[in-house]
Amino acid sequence: MMSFRLKVFRAVAKHLSFRKAAEELYLSQPAVSLQIKALEEETGLQLFDRSGSRISLTPAGETLLRYVEKLEAVASEAEGALASFRGEVRGKLTIGASLTIAQYVLPRLLGPFLQQNPHLEVGVATHNTERVIEDVVERRSALGLIEGPARRRDVTLEPVLQDELVVIVPPAHEWAEQREIEVEQLRQVPLLLREQGSGSRLVAELALRKLGLRPRDLHVVLEFDMTEAIKSGVEAGLGIGIVSRWTIRKELELGTLRTVAVRGLRMQRNFSAVYRAGPEPQGAARSFLRFVRGARGLLPDVSSRTGAESRGGRKR
Repeated sequence: MMSFRLKVFRAVAKHLSFRKAAEELYLSQPAVSLQIKALEEETGLQLFDRSGSRISLTPAGETLLRYVEKLEAVASEAEGALASFRGEVRGKLTIGASLTIAQYVLPRLLGPFLQQNPHLEVGVATHNTERVIEDVVERRSALGLIEGPARRRDVTLEPVLQDELVVIVPPAHEWAEQREIEVEQLRQVPLLLREQGSGSRLVAELALRKLGLRPRDLHVVLEFDMTEAIKSGVEAGLGIGIVSRWTIRKELELGTLRTVAVRGLRMQRNFSAVYRAGPEPQGAARSFLRFVRGARGLLPDVSSRTGAESRGGRKR
């Protein structure tokens, strides 16, 4: 539903290559160049800088790209909404997802959802919670799935799944065999945490603050933008980590990590769907939202476990 000329512009801007854009669109390279030249004449502006060995977007091109991305999202939403009148779910659905959800939860959801909707094309944009919300507001994503709170009033937040953050240590750590530690002990150890702005970091800091431990009281030695890096760092003995229980199922079975209970500390949270304030999303986004609402039976239980999990490892 978006004009062909803008689709060509979008492809060239994505690849910064006329050749790769031509391959994606099944066009000849001269045909792509002709469309870009016509668009530049139409706007009266140079959209690409061709002076170097590689092309790049000019400031005008970068501005146009932002609007084209919004147009693409709206066009896809419109296509999906119209398809619903035919009893179909079609078009392209872009889902924003924070990192833990994208890696550990979303694959389990998308498989059965796409089996039910084979004509739908799904793209996933993976960022931290703040960026996912921004993409939803700017219409770069039709729907987001996030781990943390949404500190904005221009979106609607709907809890859909549950999660819990846990303290993890290597199996040789002195805490590994303890039934419980005091929260004050966390003040004394090197911590590996997710970066500022991530959902898990916000939840952990809020829960610790309730027990009198402020962020500045913590000895954070490393920050990562990936949970896998935290797990590897803990396994290597670099410090103590705080991660989602979703992310450590394999490590607990293999015995390479242990969880540690902290007296009075509950770092429970919801995984939430986020969409622009107002009516529910329409078309494919609405279909996926409804699917997620009823998807708990497709996912493993990650509710709290005690004792054996923390001290266990592989079953014998």
